[in-house]
Amino acid sequence: MAACIYTCQVNYCCLQRPIIPTFKELRSSVSTNLKTLLTNLEHFPLIVDVPKVMKEISSKLLDTFVDFTFEFVDQPLSPSQSNFAPVEEIGEVVRVTTIQGKIPDDFPKGVYIRNGSNPLFGGLKSSKSIFGKSSHLWIEGEGMLHALYFTKEKGKGSKWNVLYKNKYVETDTFNMEKNRKKPGFLPNMEGDALAVLMATFLNLLRFGVLHKYISNTNVFEHGKRYYSIAENHMPQEINIQTLETLGNWTVNGAWNQSFTAHPKKIPHTGELVIMGINPLKPYLELGVISADGKQMVHKVDLKFNRCILCHEIGVTRRYIVILDFPLTIDINRLIIGGELIKYDKDEYARIGIMPHYGDANSIKWFEIEPCCVFHIINCFEDNDEVVVRACRARRSIIPRPEFIVDEFGLSFDRLNEMSFCKDNVQVLKEILSFFHVCEWRLNMKTREVKMKNPTTANHQFIMEFPMINERFIGLKNKFSYLQLIDSEDFSNYFAKNLSGGFAKFGGIAKLHFEERQVEISKDDKQEDDLIKVEYHIFPTKTFCSGAIFVQKVEGVDEDDGWIVAFTHNENTNQSQVYIIDAKDFESEPIAIIILPSRVPYGFHGAFMPFFNL
Repeated sequence: MAACIYTCQVNYCCLQRPIIPTFKELRSSVSTNLKTLLTNLEHFPLIVDVPKVMKEISSKLLDTFVDFTFEFVDQPLSPSQSNFAPVEEIGEVVRVTTIQGKIPDDFPKGVYIRNGSNPLFGGLKSSKSIFGKSSHLWIEGEGMLHALYFTKEKGKGSKWNVLYKNKYVETDTFNMEKNRKKPGFLPNMEGDALAVLMATFLNLLRFGVLHKYISNTNVFEHGKRYYSIAENHMPQEINIQTLETLGNWTVNGAWNQSFTAHPKKIPHTGELVIMGINPLKPYLELGVISADGKQMVHKVDLKFNRCILCHEIGVTRRYIVILDFPLTIDINRLIIGGELIKYDKDEYARIGIMPHYGDANSIKWFEIEPCCVFHIINCFEDNDEVVVRACRARRSIIPRPEFIVDEFGLSFDRLNEMSFCKDNVQVLKEILSFFHVCEWRLNMKTREVKMKNPTTANHQFIMEFPMINERFIGLKNKFSYLQLIDSEDFSNYFAKNLSGGFAKFGGIAKLHFEERQVEISKDDKQEDDLIKVEYHIFPTKTFCSGAIFVQKVEGVDEDDGWIVAFTHNENTNQSQVYIIDAKDFESEPIAIIILPSRVPYGFHGAFMPFFNL
């Protein structure tokens, strides 16, 4: 697609006049110019060509204006958030020398790799200016890959050779800032409306893009190639052996826009289902990529009437599952002084079921209670029903919630234990409605919707970042595993209004969807239809990220395999990798691998077996 070329004019009278323009005057000027630029964008985000702009306004003048007007400020980390701080690249691969326990002989050879935020220049930033304040979201920060290589030593039987390496994902914007050797992109995801508008406008003028491409969320394989992804841009292909960034993946030019962080392979065909969101029409496009990754076999505009911030998509044997929930991105709302990203509990929520190669007219929509879902556990067909299991919340943690736990006087104890006064029960339920397992059954014939919460009714556990045996994606499965948020840190997290970090995960749960257990509530009333849940809780002040299920090569049962997770012990400031037997889930880990350097908490992980390389 030909690059868009824009002619822009910027009024710098604010540098000359003794009186600062009013908010209304500035907002009107910036909004007019920004909207003129954005109305010509076909997709978002993308790199644009701005030679005419540079002829009129030199980059040096723009940089001088930014340096004069804007101040970059570090978002502070408290002592309890120290492992969210970034680390440096270690360079060459490092051999692991300390392993507690024993890596199983039948553990597959391969790479355990995890993505996560590792901001350049010391941490996430805010900016202050005459236009107000704007900030990075806590999910931002340049992507860094952390990889653990499992190989067998030649001539030494079953002795394991374990190597560790980390490396930045070098996106286009990463290289722009690295070459400048200082922060350049102004934060523009949240803050005062005028500051966000001005930051977006200046980013576009100076760099040709609206914001940084962070590529910090997930890692996936398709067509025997490996990719890093965050959904504000297209994926970056990665050399899995060296972690070098090889370039953007455009599916041979067929896709040059945002790309979901959780693409899904269709059962039996191996085709990859993706989607991209845009703040201007078309708001959401869906694509199906061939199993070899060489061509786009289907691409369609779903004709949404709003831009949703959607993190997930689901598949079954015959269908694609589409989430349309009221967490939205709205440029018009920002221009009139509102939030760019907003969750509106009074707006509609619905789940769409579409044939693999369908279009907007072929979607069957099911209205549900408004909520927010970031992660789907799995979807599958069960007779006339499509079953959708997900981590459901009544609110969104993006942007920052407007309530603070401390003002309610709530008391949080250790994980698995919680005490609260009777007057605060409803408030507690509202707050801890975050991140609980939910199941929707959508009847394709009668259009009936059944919803239930199969794990617990008393909010003891907060569950997120689900994983399953990937052989069962889109098929009926018996087990799922989820990271558990430590309730004490969770309360501190909200008490600080989400500043400088996010929740920490103090354990992992195993859900048995086909086994029931009976729980007795405090008033001795029996609660029916709850599934069996097992818990693996880490030692005090040890937290995990990027947990995955690694299947046995010749495994028979769905849970034949291991849970593998990066962990960090905050008491010793030591990072580790745990290997847990998925069948003997509540027992001690069978191996703890001591890493040679600190690994910050991050997002999603994956295991790439060597027989796929």
